[in-house]
Amino acid sequence: MQITFHGHSCVQLTSRSHSILIDPYLDANPAGVKAKDILAQYILLTHGHDDHITDAVSVAKRNDATIIAVEELAEYFAAQSFKTETMHVGGEWSFEFGRVHLTQALHTSSVRTSDGQRLYAGVPVGFVIEMEGKTIYHAGDTGLFGDMQWIGRRFDIDVAFLPIGGRFTMGPAEALQAAAWLQARLIVPIHYGTFPIIEQDGDRFIENLARIGIAGTALSPGATIELD
Repeated sequence: MQITFHGHSCVQLTSRSHSILIDPYLDANPAGVKAKDILAQYILLTHGHDDHITDAVSVAKRNDATIIAVEELAEYFAAQSFKTETMHVGGEWSFEFGRVHLTQALHTSSVRTSDGQRLYAGVPVGFVIEMEGKTIYHAGDTGLFGDMQWIGRRFDIDVAFLPIGGRFTMGPAEALQAAAWLQARLIVPIHYGTFPIIEQDGDRFIENLARIGIAGTALSPGATIELD
């Protein structure tokens, strides 16, 4: 499996037969790839905020991709005639590419309409994805919560993507605790550095992980990880 980081919280998982995209925020993110260059059969959305769904429409339209999200957010896209699959926290389901489990996330979720109004978009979530024999955890936008200990016990996680930006999500200190609870083989920080208000030192976070015996890497946009 190949894992590609596209900047901010956008991650793409590619197996021998499928490619899935999580939280596409691409064209407005100067550090990443553009939406027109993405090939994916499925799009997974953790919540409805602009910096996580902005390019879902263009990617889905170009690829005839299916959007997987909680019911309210999925219905928002279904009303625009996109293919969707609905799920909820605690649920799990097998798709063509693998199995998806929805975890809680401590945050909010809404969709901004063209006239500036906000629509309720269900609860925010994280994803545990079992694909091609590997297990990936994308925490979404979240604060630290105690059930991350259970997630670490329930799943043998190969790579965990954790937000470290602070202000709107966990900061580095809380993400260190999350990493200790999850015990993933590799931790990758996300949702930081895109805007000045969430500027953090990713390399220092990785150094602090190493001090507690946890492997991590701070990926630049476009960087990939190969999992054998």
